[in-house]
Formats: sequence, C-alpha cells, structure tokens
Amino acid sequence: MSARLNPAKAAPDAYAAVIALDQSVKQSGLPPHILHLIKLRASQINGCAYCVDMHVKEARHTGMSEQWINLVSAWQESPVYTPEERAVLGWTEALTLLSQTRAPDADFAPLKDVFSDEQIAKITIAIGAINVWNRIAVGFRTPHPVDKPARAA
Repeated sequence: MSARLNPAKAAPDAYAAVIALDQSVKQSGLPPHILHLIKLRASQINGCAYCVDMHVKEARHTGMSEQWINLVSAWQESPVYTPEERAVLGWTEALTLLSQTRAPDADFAPLKDVFSDEQIAKITIAIGAINVWNRIAVGFRTPHPVDKPARAA
C-alpha cells in the first residue's frame, strides 16, 4: 500500500486546523486514559491501522496495561473497564457509527451519570477529532511505521 497524497503539503492551512483541533483535545483536561480509549476505539472501528498503531503505543507508554489495551475491541464483554470508561466507549461507538446508531439516548445517558456537561462536550469533540484523523489517514492511505522485529537472545 502506498500513500495517495500528503495532506499537510496539499492543503497546509486545512491540515493546520486539524492539528489545532487535536491540540485543543490534548489540552482539554480530560484524563489521558479517557483520550486513549476514544482514540483507540474509534480507530479500530474505522480500520485505521496508522492510528491504532500510534494509540496502542501511546497507551502503553503512559502505563496502561496490556490487558486494558488488548480488550478495548471487546470492552462490553470485559470487567476491566470502569463505569466512566464504559460510558466513553459506548458514546465513542455511537458517534463513530453515527449513520447506524443515530446517537441514541441509551448511549448518552451513562455519560450524564459520571461526567459534567463540560466533560461530555469535550469527550464528544475528542471523538470527532479522532474520526477526522482516521478519515485523513485511511482516505490517503497513510502507512504506519513498521517496527523492527524483536531479535532472539
């Protein structure tokens, strides 16, 4: 697979706007583990290898356990996620699959139990931001870096 084009070169102003949105999300005050969940789950749903690779590595680097990372795609079947994390995962799925779900009340209600309106707004913006990145990376076939294989001792 080869990249179709470099959006940063093709449309630098538009690309800078996406970077500014991403910076806003990073500076939102949302806990890192919440942002990791949003970014990883949306990227899995969207089939974005570039972003899945990046966000798994970031989650691992910030101390999230392998089990916590590995079970994100099967979160509904796992007890490792807190009520807050489960609410975020449900809302991430609902908004990422918006044409199918229409963002139902059943996925919004759990957020109201554990987050403020400000946090819910920031979570929703974070979901939108990673979906923008996924569409850029998948649409332009951005290849993820390939790690060097581990060598046997």
